[in-house]
Amino acid sequence: MDNRPIGFFDSGVGGVTTIPHIMRMLPNESIIFFGDTARTPYGSKSAKTIRQFTLQIGKFLRNNDVKMIVIACNTVSSTALELLRKTYTDIPIVGCITPTAKEVVKICDKDSRIGIMATKATVKSGVYEDKIKSLNRELFIKSIACPALVPLIEEGIIDNEIMDLTLRYYLDDFIKENDINTLILGCTHYPLISKNLKRLYPDIKIFSSSKEVATAVKMELEAADILSDKENAKSIFYASDLSENFVNMIERILGRDSDELNIKFKNLDI
Repeated sequence: MDNRPIGFFDSGVGGVTTIPHIMRMLPNESIIFFGDTARTPYGSKSAKTIRQFTLQIGKFLRNNDVKMIVIACNTVSSTALELLRKTYTDIPIVGCITPTAKEVVKICDKDSRIGIMATKATVKSGVYEDKIKSLNRELFIKSIACPALVPLIEEGIIDNEIMDLTLRYYLDDFIKENDINTLILGCTHYPLISKNLKRLYPDIKIFSSSKEVATAVKMELEAADILSDKENAKSIFYASDLSENFVNMIERILGRDSDELNIKFKNLDI
C-alpha cells in the first residue's frame, strides 16, 4: 500500500476530465492536479517547448512526493512521455495514447473507419497511428487537427452554436470523405464536447482518452501494489493562472461548488 497522492497534469483544464473516472474507480486515492492554464494551449507549440514545460511540471509534482505521474494530456503524451520516464525512473508514469490505442484495437475490426481528432502537435507526431498500427495493421485510420477547440473549451464556449459550427467546420467533410464511423477524442479537453459530437454525429462510435487513462492508472497501481487504503482522500487542483474559467470548468467537470474543492494558484517561476 502507498497513501501518497497521484500527480496529474495537463496543458489546461481538460485533464480534469480523467479525475471523475479515477474517483469512481479508486475512491481512496488522493490527487494533485496541475493545469498549465497560463501557457495553454500546448497543441500549437513546438515539441521543444512542450518538453521544457513538461520537465518543469514533472519537477513540481515530484517535489510534492507523488507516487505516480499521469500525463492527462495527449499533446504531452505524444511529445514528452519518454523524456519524463527517463527523468524519473523510480515511479510509474502513465500517458494517454497507449491505453486508448489498446482499447480501440480491442473493439474495432476491419470494417471500422477510425478518425482521430486532436491538436496539431499530436497529429504531427503520428503517435496514435503508429501505436494503433503496431497492434493491428489492418485498421483504417485518418487524423485531423482541430486547433480552435481547446481555446474555446478553456473559455467555456461549449453549449452554443459557436462550438457546433466549429466542430462542423473541422469534421463534416473529414467524416464524409473518409466514411468515418469511429472517432477517437485525442485530447482530454474533448470529452467536454462529447454531447455536441453525439448530437451532431449520432451514428459515430466515440472513444474518450480520459476514461482509458483512468483504467490504465488503476491497472498500474494494482500491478505495483501501491494502491491507497486511506479514507477521506483529498484532492488539490493547482493552476499556473487561477482564472475564473479554470474554477468554473472544474466545478462543471466534478459537479461540485468551488467551496468544496481545494483549488490553488501555483507559479512555476518561469
